[in-house]
Amino acid sequence: MKLKSTLGAAVAAAALTSTPALAQDRTLTISVYAFAQEEFRELVYEPFEEKCGCDLVVETGNSVERMSKIEANRENPVIDMAVMSLHDALSLSRQDLLQKIDTSKLSNHGDLFDVAKDPLGNGEAVGYTLYATSIVYRTDKVEIASWKDLFQDKLKGRVALPDITTNQGARTLWMIGKAIGDEDMSLKAPMELVGENADDIATFYQRSSQLAQLVQQDEVWAAPVGRFAWSRFKDNGLDMTWAEPAEGQFGDMNVMIMPKGIPAENAELALEFMDYWLSPEIQLALAEALIDSPVNKTVEVSAEAAEGLTVGAELIDSLNFMAPEVILDNRDQWLDSWNDTVIQ
Repeated sequence: MKLKSTLGAAVAAAALTSTPALAQDRTLTISVYAFAQEEFRELVYEPFEEKCGCDLVVETGNSVERMSKIEANRENPVIDMAVMSLHDALSLSRQDLLQKIDTSKLSNHGDLFDVAKDPLGNGEAVGYTLYATSIVYRTDKVEIASWKDLFQDKLKGRVALPDITTNQGARTLWMIGKAIGDEDMSLKAPMELVGENADDIATFYQRSSQLAQLVQQDEVWAAPVGRFAWSRFKDNGLDMTWAEPAEGQFGDMNVMIMPKGIPAENAELALEFMDYWLSPEIQLALAEALIDSPVNKTVEVSAEAAEGLTVGAELIDSLNFMAPEVILDNRDQWLDSWNDTVIQ
């Protein structure tokens, strides 16, 4: 049995021991994020290959590259199953490129949090992980009780915001809008507020690693951060905390999808792999490795791991999720407004 992993143009092969006849007959090609692939290989891919007696071909890349491959091969799909953001999945769905997922063949589907069971509302996606975003800040410098506190005098020149092109960008503006009493999805009011304070914002960051360095250098005291990146800040030796703003935290989700037109036997194997990934054992293993927050509500992670994850029914039910259609329908207008209002 062989596990093939593609990263950009590179292809690496890892030889495994199993029944070669079965492996030759059953091959599943999946498209995933490049993140933590060594851990996924150990915790998910190789154990599944051993269980199913099949080959996994694992292709990675950024979202644009992976979506383009599905789009370009609509007549003869080369990807059997993929994971991506919810709004990217909706983009493919709108092009009639996805098939419905037969959840009756997912034994773990009933144990998922409701928000993950049918996140597109049309049966074409299933959530496999989610995360919260809030504000992390220096407790020895400021207090944060609301998203509008990002604009307090104490933070002038010491606050960072995510760029509009990031997954957190528009959602941060949305939460700021909630805090100032304007939830219009044009995001006009919060964007104008950011524009008025642009000179007092240290940076509009694109990567959490960039932000972590600025915090460590005492240049930034507060910023919105996804829970997946919290570990970069909580152990940096400074007095950092995770805010619980009055308006709440916002959530985001990654989902599993299946392209339309794949062979029936590949679809069956894709469903088997999805169910395996959603099982409490695999969801727990990925959570304890601080890779993904579980959507299987039967999973109980350790207190130590929970510090870096988004876990618990109460928290998940409280998250603000921006509808994926809102993102797709408005992102071009948001970018234009951002350039006109903030980046002048």
